[in-house]
This record gives sequence, structure tokens and C-alpha cells, in this order.
Amino acid sequence: MLFPIDFDQSFWTQSNLLWRNASSLFKVLLFFIVWLGCWLPIAIPLAIGVKWHPFKPLTLAQKLPLLSSLYLVAPFVIWGSAALTGETFAQLGLPWQAGLLRSLGLGLGAGVVGLGGMFVLQERWGWLKLATRPSAALSSSAVQTLLLMLLLGLWVGGIEEMVFRGFLFNQLRQDYPFWLAGAIASLIFALLHLVWEGSKNLPQLPGLWLMGMALILARNADGGNLGLAWGLHAGWVWTIASLDSLQAVTYKQRVPEWITGWGGQPLAGAIGIGFMAIVALLLWVIEA
Repeated sequence: MLFPIDFDQSFWTQSNLLWRNASSLFKVLLFFIVWLGCWLPIAIPLAIGVKWHPFKPLTLAQKLPLLSSLYLVAPFVIWGSAALTGETFAQLGLPWQAGLLRSLGLGLGAGVVGLGGMFVLQERWGWLKLATRPSAALSSSAVQTLLLMLLLGLWVGGIEEMVFRGFLFNQLRQDYPFWLAGAIASLIFALLHLVWEGSKNLPQLPGLWLMGMALILARNADGGNLGLAWGLHAGWVWTIASLDSLQAVTYKQRVPEWITGWGGQPLAGAIGIGFMAIVALLLWVIEA
């Protein structure tokens, strides 16, 4: 028998043994199946409510409730999976210590300054224009937008780091060396972004994969904790989401889109990929 059953053992004990003996790729596949299964009873009525039809592009108003519900389910699925193997959240990279918060703050600042600097450089080169309206920047609505985008960045960054650089990477490391486990986890991370935008996200796949690898290196540089990776990820999301929400970037079309990013997406262009490559190199040097 492929999975022998001993009826003298409890169901939980048998499940634990099966999970421990399964391959890492099987565990990853099962994790996503369970996550999807837990989410669908919530997602289906939500999709009907926001009038979204499968395989059609999502508007922001449709995407936010669906994404929010998906990410609300994730910690419970991770907790159940970790319970099967006896893993703790500390082993997943979240020890909930003061050092985690310090790394989170450091990563957040570095993420905002680094990515913001990339946009400032492009403005100085004459490739884009950044909004320069002090009164608007200080308005209550703009401040509210920035705070909401900060919360969004921390939430999205935290969940994605817990899933991809925490749980997934830990499972893959059981069967694969560091670089191969990181490459597989980053590929899954990149490919799953196609779920929301479909083929529109194809130009971003190389940049998303490189982003995943940079965040793997950030976890390694942080002694196995996710604080630095979480902070960097949150800082990047915060910066991009804030600039988009405030409509603060206007491209001048002076260079081809493959340089600045197809569709205004930085990771879909040479500049964004180069930025991620520099981040990955710096983190590799720090870790070394």
C-alpha cells in the first residue's frame, strides 16, 4: 500500500506521519490545495457580490475583497501545516522578539528609500515626472492614503513572506540545497501573480522571480528570520501602492517601455530588474 494505515493509531498521528514522510513538493502542492479549499466558500459569494467572472481581468474594487479574504485564511492554513510537523512560527522565521521588529523597521526604511531613489533617478534622467504639489502631499486625504497603503504593505508583505520565504522555503529546504529551494519558491511566487492579472503580468515574471530570490537572501542575511524580508517587501508595496493611488508618476515616453517597465510596472522593465539585482547582490555580500 502506498499509505499504510494502522487503525490502532489516531487519525492525527497517522496524518503527522504521512506529512513527515511526504516529499517537499507534495507538501507544497497539498498546502495550496487546502488553502484554496478553505478560501473558496468565502471567495465564491464574494466574486458574485463584486460581479467578477473567472478568467476575466479584475478591477481594483474586485481584487481587494478577494485578495483580503485569501490572505485572511493563509495564517490558519500555515498554523495547521506547521502543527503537523511540530514546527513553530519561530522556525518559520517569525520569533516575535524585539529583533524581529528592528529588522522589520530597517527593511521598511531601506525598501522605501531604495525604491523611491529609483524613481527620483528616473526623474533626473528625464524619463518620468513626479508630482510636486506640497499642499496636496500634506492634505488629509493624501495622509490617509499613505497610512492605508502602509497597512496594506505590512499586511501583504507579512502574509507573502510567511507563505513563500517561511513555510514554502522551509519545506523545500528539506529536499533541495539552498539555491535550488530558493529558486523553486521564487518561481512559485512569481507564477501565482498570474492568478490576479493573467497574461498582463507575464512581463513581470523575471522581475518577480528575482524579487523572490532577493527576499530569500534577506531572510538568510537576517539569521533565518523574516523581519528584514518582511520590511523590504512592505516598503516596496507601500511605495508602489502610494505612488499609484496618488497618481504621482507620469512617464514621458522618452525611452522604450522595456526600460522603464511595460504598463508602468517597474518589475516589467530593465530598471526594475536591475534594481532587484543590486538589492540581491548587496544582501548576498552582507550575508557572506
